[in-house]
Amino acid sequence: MNTKNIYLIGLMGAGKTTIGRLLAKSLGLPFYDSDKAIEDLTGVDIATIFEFEGEKGFRLRENKMIKELTEIEGIVLATGGGVILDEENRTLLNKSGFVVYLQCSVERLVERTARNTQPQRPLLNTEKPQDKIEALLEEREALYLSCADFIIDSGKMQSKAVVSEILAEYENKVY
Repeated sequence: MNTKNIYLIGLMGAGKTTIGRLLAKSLGLPFYDSDKAIEDLTGVDIATIFEFEGEKGFRLRENKMIKELTEIEGIVLATGGGVILDEENRTLLNKSGFVVYLQCSVERLVERTARNTQPQRPLLNTEKPQDKIEALLEEREALYLSCADFIIDSGKMQSKAVVSEILAEYENKVY
């Protein structure tokens, strides 16, 4: 196991990017966001990829990016919310790092994603985003739980407190 890598999983709005940046800064490690890496590689945003290639096309790109990113040693990685849908992705994450599931209530996820005005969340382009978040959580929760080395509720604490708890668990498990 590559004990230096920390991978953050969870639904959109759980705080993976925010927590990931803070974790990386605390550890002096580079931070990556798999969705941002896909956008940088393709030159278009995730919503555009969904529009032209559908979710299936995006998931193929995501799997390729996860393969690349998990080969890098000593990083903090915020993954896309659906990364765990692919069994190979789950295996890659588990084999090469410490996987943290940022759990968050549906209400908090709805509140957070509603504040984001960018078209970065194509799965929420629906009249009832809360219904979609509930459905995604129902579909993915067991996969998040099965993949995680550590689970923390990122909706009830300040980001810095979440980071402190993750770091304590990481140091406890890794060293």
